[in-house]
Amino acid sequence: MILRFKNFSQKLRSILGAAKASWLNPDASSLMLGCLLSKQQLSQNAIENLVDVEFKVFSQFGDDGIIQWLIRKIPNLNHTFIEFGVANYRESNTRFLLMNNNWHGFVMDGSEKNIHEIMNSEYYWKHDLVAKKAFIDAENVNDLISESGFNAEIGLLHIDVDGNDYWIWKAISRISPSIVIVEYNCVFDRLGPVTIPYDPAFIRNNAHHSNLYFGTSIAALIHLAGIKDYAFVGCNSAGNNAYFVKNSLLSAAVREMTYEKGFVESKFRESRDINGNLTYVRGDARLPVIRGLPLVNVITGETIIAQ
Repeated sequence: MILRFKNFSQKLRSILGAAKASWLNPDASSLMLGCLLSKQQLSQNAIENLVDVEFKVFSQFGDDGIIQWLIRKIPNLNHTFIEFGVANYRESNTRFLLMNNNWHGFVMDGSEKNIHEIMNSEYYWKHDLVAKKAFIDAENVNDLISESGFNAEIGLLHIDVDGNDYWIWKAISRISPSIVIVEYNCVFDRLGPVTIPYDPAFIRNNAHHSNLYFGTSIAALIHLAGIKDYAFVGCNSAGNNAYFVKNSLLSAAVREMTYEKGFVESKFRESRDINGNLTYVRGDARLPVIRGLPLVNVITGETIIAQ
């Protein structure tokens, strides 16, 4: 009886100790849960949709799970990533990849404050991460990439700059990522393969008060992916990130998806009024908010006006 009580006490202390550690370090508990979820994915081979493997650790939505599944299904990836537009990196699509899989990364953001916060974090010295302050445009992106010191064949590239995403991916020539993630603006997809006109000084919040005028449609990204020899393999369920994989890396598990089957309309409501207050405009009601603003059809090269 005494022995059993002693064993129970030891187990209880262990559980309480783990709970205390998780409370003191929430990142540790998030990593532990993410690790368990990623291991569960090992039995998932061919899936109907990337949504089937979503989970969130440090990503804004379910992208951590999608990325973990892809890197396990695509063999011989270089364990390197580059991500543009990471803010302070607290919520990012590559942070779990850095901390769980120990990949080497290069991240950039236009805010000196954000980069300072990243470089003073615990994970910065514990892992092989390089952070650089830079406002990225089509003219400087290749030089910035060269400064990373990465080989041309990197594992994953994520572009999320809330503006010139299409033009930046189009300009990139120094690297050949196996996986590319690009943020898209589903509001634009009602108008076809379009993007904002290129402006190296574009800032989303300054371009239009609504916060809905930025980036590119999925249709435009799929067109560009075809030129660059990539296949569209799906989106996250939130409807803001599109995934592309090199055609040569497709398999029975990682398959090309049609636009019709892969497109996801965003459900989050981030529109704002002229005073910066959230207006919660949703669905088809979002397009009239940006009526009259110029867009470029990436196939024809024509500038059209949002209607």
